[in-house]
Amino acid sequence: MTLEILSTNRSHGGTQGVYRHRSDTTGTAMTFAMFVPDHEAGAKLPVLWYLSGLTCTHANVMEKGEYRAACAEHGVIFVAPDTSPRGEGVPDDPDGAWDFGLGAGFYVDATEEPWARHYRMRSYVEDELPSLILRECPAADLARQGITGHSMGGHGALTVALRTPDRFRSVSAFAPIAAPTQCPWGEKALSAYLGADREAWSAYDACALIDAGARLPDLLVDQGEADIFLGEQLKTELLAEACGRAGQKATIRMQPGYDHSYFFISTFMAEHIAWHAERLKD
Repeated sequence: MTLEILSTNRSHGGTQGVYRHRSDTTGTAMTFAMFVPDHEAGAKLPVLWYLSGLTCTHANVMEKGEYRAACAEHGVIFVAPDTSPRGEGVPDDPDGAWDFGLGAGFYVDATEEPWARHYRMRSYVEDELPSLILRECPAADLARQGITGHSMGGHGALTVALRTPDRFRSVSAFAPIAAPTQCPWGEKALSAYLGADREAWSAYDACALIDAGARLPDLLVDQGEADIFLGEQLKTELLAEACGRAGQKATIRMQPGYDHSYFFISTFMAEHIAWHAERLKD
């Protein structure tokens, strides 16, 4: 597997890179961003994964997320993959909608045609990309991993972590789609990618996973009270209720005046990185 360097830039005492490789999992070229703080030769740094939301690529958080200064301060590698496979032959929403298809992989392994061949973002994020980082980035300490994400990516971060609880020391999210089996975005995506059997959807629903016994070491969620998607799509209250029923340790903060944008995310990004860094210490 060859890793192609698309760009590197010095920033905040570290290196921001954008990389491309051929993915065996998705059958396409995949692009991701990675920020590596300066470090002594042979040093090992924890890794924080960031999963992006609907319509996004690696570039949105890289350009607007304002994470580099905090990652450099705390010595944390930051990795941001794409949100779906892309390229010739990769199917998209037949109606050109923005909430499904390209940019909207929902971090699932699709089982339905025509999506099953390429839309395998769960396996890409859980298996292939971490293996690539382990091989190509000697400073990455995958014994110390955290994960976070926004909206669809918050859903991804929560469900990836709940399915693999021994892998992540820290989990957070910005405005996650908390119960995708109970909202229009999730119902559209999960029915198309996975078929009509709603039981199969539960592996991709944080509330359902918590109700079924999955647990996290801790959880931090920030949600803007002025987010136009809060009531219909995100359903933060269902996550709070699920955590309460299960006794799941969680800090869920409703932030007055904040919306769904990167103005919101960037405001609280440094706090999230510090929170992760505390839990990712040696």
